[in-house]
Amino acid sequence: MSDARKQLSRIIIVAKKELVDFVRDWRTVLAMILVPLLIFPAIFIALPLFLQGEAAELSSYELTVEVQGELPEDLSSHLDGRNLIIIETDLLVNGTLSNPGDDAERLNSGVGDDIHAILRLREIDSNASQSWYYAILSDSTDELSLEAKTRTLDAILTWEADVINATLAENNLTRDEAFDPIHWDGDQDAADVASGGDLAAMGLAMFIPLVVAMWTTTAAIQPSIDLTAGERERGTMEALLCTPTARSDLLFGKWLAVATVACVSVLGQMAGLLFAVNFLTGGGLEAPSISTGGVLLLLLSVILFAIFVVAIELAVAVRAHSVREAGSILGPMVLIFIGPTLFAQFVNLQGIELWWFVLPIFNITLAMREALMGIYDPMHIFMWVTTSLAYAIGAIWWASKQFNREDLVESLS
Repeated sequence: MSDARKQLSRIIIVAKKELVDFVRDWRTVLAMILVPLLIFPAIFIALPLFLQGEAAELSSYELTVEVQGELPEDLSSHLDGRNLIIIETDLLVNGTLSNPGDDAERLNSGVGDDIHAILRLREIDSNASQSWYYAILSDSTDELSLEAKTRTLDAILTWEADVINATLAENNLTRDEAFDPIHWDGDQDAADVASGGDLAAMGLAMFIPLVVAMWTTTAAIQPSIDLTAGERERGTMEALLCTPTARSDLLFGKWLAVATVACVSVLGQMAGLLFAVNFLTGGGLEAPSISTGGVLLLLLSVILFAIFVVAIELAVAVRAHSVREAGSILGPMVLIFIGPTLFAQFVNLQGIELWWFVLPIFNITLAMREALMGIYDPMHIFMWVTTSLAYAIGAIWWASKQFNREDLVESLS
């Protein structure tokens, strides 16, 4: 067996050993695999269902609204059927209707027979069939008061639409003639030549790079700390260094293990995201139009990004004197990777300058966007591949330098 194959075999053995240690801890499996699979379904499916339940609960409450001023019969009909108790009183306000005055103290938590909202109405003269000033007094910190305002405002807007239609009818006009004299002919969506797959790919291009950057950096933090500062605290680092395996092989084995965990977490995140989006669209989500070349370029960019991130986090973690110190350093470092990724989402890909594909992190993010949107510029690909490889090799070299320092890898004892 050649020396290269022996070295590769030792690296794989070290990586397998570290992965087995990870899998034995059910908390790691939960955090790295199950959480990514469930987080987006929980956000996009469970949360809307929960909010619907809360909205249904609010709609079941019978709320009291005091109407100050003359209540028009047509508005009264719109207020009916909204689970509102209407109390009619005189309007005693001479100034602006929105000024609460003494009525502010009367709006409270809406318990029992208390007032949840106050509707003030004042009719004015105009050329419309009828014209009114109104104001709704409510407490935005009180859910029931806010719900009473919402129901009342919805009734007023419906009433306003009827008044507008009546005014237009008196002048022999339709609503389209008055409000939409210049309008689109036909279906606007039909005029867009982009297919559903193209639109889906564009949406993913704005979201996937951010998810990859965020989850790759966060998923690699705990394994990086555990395999460096964690082993120093447990006193197992020196025993590991006493084995015949070269330090470079140990480093590459640890890197391979951390990169594997990070990649599995990212894939789980992506699977959960696509499932949640497909669920929300009722299964009508069209598959993104991504060519085989685009998929390969996307995978290459993700791999290069993982190599770069994991190597840097391992190098930083091995410099820490304790697990706590490593966590306090690596936690804020996430912003270093996520910040440029978020910024790069707003870079215009049309006529983009080449130097964007030289900047670290920016180049990978833009590469992912171009791969997903079917943009294959040979110069762009050459630039981000070569620069990403250079950054990845530099990060690995720096990590190996740290791993070869006796004062950093020896146990604290």
